[in-house]
Amino acid sequence: MPKGNILIVDDNKSVLSALDILLSPEFDQVTCISNPNLILNELSKSSYQLVLLDMNFKAGVNTGNEGIFWLQQIKEKYNDLSVVLITAYGDVELAVKALKAGATDFILKPWENAKLIATIRSAIQLSMSREEVKHLRQKEKELKKVINREEKFIIGSSPELMQVLKIVRKVAKTDTNILITGENGTGKELIAREIHRLSSRHNEMLVNVDMGAVTESLFESELFGHVKGAFTDAKENRAGKFELAHKGSLFLDEIGNLSFHLQAKLLAVLQNREITRIGSNQQIPVNIRLICATNKNLEELVEKGLFREDLLYRINTIHVEVPPLRERGDDILVLAEFFLKKYAYKYDKPAIKLNNQAQQKLLKYQWPGNIRELEHSIEKAVILSENNVLKADDFFLKPVSSSRIDTESLKLEEMEKNLISIALSKNPGNISAAAEQLGITRQTLYNKMKKFGI
Repeated sequence: MPKGNILIVDDNKSVLSALDILLSPEFDQVTCISNPNLILNELSKSSYQLVLLDMNFKAGVNTGNEGIFWLQQIKEKYNDLSVVLITAYGDVELAVKALKAGATDFILKPWENAKLIATIRSAIQLSMSREEVKHLRQKEKELKKVINREEKFIIGSSPELMQVLKIVRKVAKTDTNILITGENGTGKELIAREIHRLSSRHNEMLVNVDMGAVTESLFESELFGHVKGAFTDAKENRAGKFELAHKGSLFLDEIGNLSFHLQAKLLAVLQNREITRIGSNQQIPVNIRLICATNKNLEELVEKGLFREDLLYRINTIHVEVPPLRERGDDILVLAEFFLKKYAYKYDKPAIKLNNQAQQKLLKYQWPGNIRELEHSIEKAVILSENNVLKADDFFLKPVSSSRIDTESLKLEEMEKNLISIALSKNPGNISAAAEQLGITRQTLYNKMKKFGI
């Protein structure tokens, strides 16, 4: 372990010699200077953990003002450096003044060797601790930058996406709770990351929790943490996700999967903004910005008694609905080109392109799996391609289910005809069941079948 470097400043050369002889065997480096004007220059040349500073440098002057002046000069430039003042005049008022100005301690001449060495060691330890804390803070700052680094991007310029981003920009600067909804694969996590990036908390962490992957038995431990010995496998203290997100943002993905009785525990924390680790009685305040996401209709779950209405109100101050890919028009091609470049580089096929027929096929497809399905389809096509042009036949897309008809392109009669066809296909040979499913009488169904030639 390093013992520390000391700079001694005193106009009395006999004092400097005595301190040099006493302290050199005890510490790594001892440097002595008699002119205080050299202090800042010496500190800039080498790394010191302590300055042992005389209070008076002029004969007949014992006010200590010179020492206070140089103390202030040192602390202004090297605030974490410990400074111990030494003087022949024991004045309580002067000592208090020195400590208020930033001195670590105060030693009187003549000193007791053991006490002086102990004081210096304590002061050096304090300097080292400050330096370590400073280093850890810098390391934490760099780590947060890495964690929050944008590895994925929001891509597209469709009016539907622009409307979402317009809302995001409006609400990001606030600390209001946000609920993001949308189908699987639409990019809800990317929207959450964009909200965090644009917020005043962007220098802190965005902590992501997949509520669908957290088992009920580990829910409290994962979110609120635990203390050592709280349960069988609790071998050390552990902070939960709420603590990790302190001063940052907490993203609870798939919150619609949270069981009803656990919703009450989450609600209590959101209301009180305090958590208690498992096995502890200490309440820990948390300052987080809450962002939630789900692909479920929470209002329907509330009506069915599967989701707490008060929790929905708590998390749903602002609602952001992410449009499905099929509603984003030419964004499909923009995303396709992005993924094409990504996987062409990954699989060393830099010249690969999409032909017009392939582009039209991608545009017409309904993309039930949204962006995630598009990315997978592009990657698969790139891997299996035998030339530099991807054709329509290179994309093996799932047939569009009759339940995913593009209703915007249909007239009312066409929609009615399609609904009847779907009901009949689901109830083959059973006209009564099909009519019941449609909410009409058997005779009405017969009439409509005759009208549409079904």
